[in-house]
Amino acid sequence: MLYKGFRKYIPFKPEHIPDRTWPSKTIDHAPIWCSVDLRDGNQALIDPMNLEEKLEYFNTLVKIGFKEIEVGFPSASETEYEILRTLIDRSMIPDDVTIQVLVQAREHLIKKTFEAIDGAKNVILHFYNSTSTLQRKVVFHAEMDGIIQIATDAAALIRKLSEPLIANGMNLRYEYSPESFSGTEMDNAALICQKVIETIGATPDQKIILNLPATVEGSMPNHYADQIEYFIRHLPSRNCAIISVHPHNDRGTGVATTEMALLAGAERVEGTLFGNGERTGNVDIVTVAMNMFTQGIDPELDFSHISDIKEMYERCTKMVVPPRQPYAGELVFTAFSGSHQDAINKGTQYMRESNTPFWEVPYLPIDPADLGREYEPIIRINSQSGKGGAAFVMQHHFGFNLPKNMQPDFGQLVQLETDKIGKEIEPERINTLFQQEYVDIAAPYKLLKHAFQETTNAEGHSQVTFSGTIQHTDTIFKVCGKGNGPIDAFFNAIKDEKMSHFTFMDYSSHAISDGSDSMGVAYIQLRDHRNEKIYWGVGTSHNINLAPLQAILSAINRSWIDRHEN
Repeated sequence: MLYKGFRKYIPFKPEHIPDRTWPSKTIDHAPIWCSVDLRDGNQALIDPMNLEEKLEYFNTLVKIGFKEIEVGFPSASETEYEILRTLIDRSMIPDDVTIQVLVQAREHLIKKTFEAIDGAKNVILHFYNSTSTLQRKVVFHAEMDGIIQIATDAAALIRKLSEPLIANGMNLRYEYSPESFSGTEMDNAALICQKVIETIGATPDQKIILNLPATVEGSMPNHYADQIEYFIRHLPSRNCAIISVHPHNDRGTGVATTEMALLAGAERVEGTLFGNGERTGNVDIVTVAMNMFTQGIDPELDFSHISDIKEMYERCTKMVVPPRQPYAGELVFTAFSGSHQDAINKGTQYMRESNTPFWEVPYLPIDPADLGREYEPIIRINSQSGKGGAAFVMQHHFGFNLPKNMQPDFGQLVQLETDKIGKEIEPERINTLFQQEYVDIAAPYKLLKHAFQETTNAEGHSQVTFSGTIQHTDTIFKVCGKGNGPIDAFFNAIKDEKMSHFTFMDYSSHAISDGSDSMGVAYIQLRDHRNEKIYWGVGTSHNINLAPLQAILSAINRSWIDRHEN
C-alpha cells in the first residue's frame, strides 16, 4: 500500500555546513549558458530530431545568444556523428560559438570523438564517468580508486590526442563530469575532480570545466547548494576550474536548484529550452534566464520572440509547451479571476497616467511585450471574472474606456452571460453584449432630426438652443430647449416630454479612433426617480455633439425597457 511504501526509501543525507555562506548572497549577473538541447534533450524524445530539424534548432540557439552548444554524442551513433560533421563541413558554426561534444571515459569512444571534431574551430570535449555511491554499488561493483582510475586514464588519453589539434590552431577545451555528482560523497567528488585537473594539466589560464550534475534530483535545492559550496571549499585547485551545474527536474525544483547553486558559487549552467530532457527533464533555461530579467539582470539571452521559439521547439521536438509553463505558456499572462483582473486593469491605468519607467502591474511579474507577447489577451472572461475584466477587454480590444462607476453595471451583464453558457466568452461576444445593451437601444425613443444654435452675449457668456424631432413608438413630436451647452440644452428640451423624472448624474466622453473624422463615444448616467435606479447609456458618432444625445436616449430607453419587461 502507498501509505507504507515510503518506508523503503533512504532519505538524502545533507552535507553539514554550519557556516554556509550562499543563503545571504544574491544573483547579480548571468552565468555562462550551455544548451544541451541537441544532445540531452534530443535523446529524450520519442522520435529524435532529423538532421534538418537539428540544424534549424541549432540556428535558433545561436540567434538566442548561446555561445556554448552541446551538439551531440558523436561516438554513439551515425546520426549523432552526422549533425556534428554537417555543422563543421558546411561552416555553420559562428566564430564566437563553441560546440560541445559528449563522450564516456572509454578509449575507443574518445578516439571516435576526436575523428568527429576534426576541422572545428572552437570545441569543448566533455567526458564523464559515473561516481555515485549507488552506481558504484549496483552497476560497476568497484571501489572509488577504480572509478578515479577510469577518469584519469581518459584524461591522459584526451590530453595526448589533443596536442596535434591544438598545435594546428583548434581552440580545444576540456570538461569533466563526475556523473551523478549529487549522489556522490562530496569528498570523493572533490578528489576525483582534483585528480582529473592534475592529469589533464588544467591551469588558471587554461581552466577545465567541472560539471556537477544533479543527474537525478534527489534532494531539496538547498541541499544541492550545500554540496556545491562544500565541493568548492574542498577542491584544492579551485582556481583551475569553471564550476558548472547540470540540474535535472525529478523533484520539480530544477529551477530553484540551479538558482541556489549559482548562489553557492556555480559559474555555468547546462540546460534546455522549456526543460526538455530525460524523465522530468533538464532545468528550463528560459525560466532561469527570464527570472533574472525580472530582477533587472541582463540574462545575455534573447527571448523577446518567445512565441517563435516555442513554435520551432514544438515543431522540431514534437513536444508541447504546457499552457502554464512560465513565460512561454499560453495562459501564463491570462487572468480569469475578477480581483486579479481589477488589479491588472488599475495597474495598466497607473502605468499610462504616471509615465513610470518601471513595470508596476499587479499579478504580472513581467511585461508580456518583453517576450513579444503584447498582442495576446491578458484578461479573458469566464464565470470567475469581475467588472474590471470586462472593462479591460472593452478598452484594450475595442477602445472603449468605460467610466469606473459604469464598470460594475456592464460587468454584471457579462457575468450573467458567462453563468448562462458555462464557459469562457470571447472578446467579440463581450463587445456584442455591450453594443446590444447600451449602444443599439433605439426604442422606444429615437432622435430623428436635431439642430443647435449658439449665441454669445456682451459678457462672453454663451447659450445653446436645441431643436429637434423625436419619435416615441408611433408618435413623432418636436422638442426645444436652452442650456449652457448642447447636453444641457437637449436635456432641458426633453424634460417637458414626460421625462422630468430623470436626473443627470454623470457624463464622460473620448475618441475611439484617430484622425480628423474620428469616432467619439459618450457615456451618460441618469437616475430615474420613479424607481430610484441608475441607468447608463452610450452613444457613438463622428459628430461630437450627437454622441451624448444618443447616450441620453440610450439611458432613457434602458429605463423604459427595465420597467416594462422586468
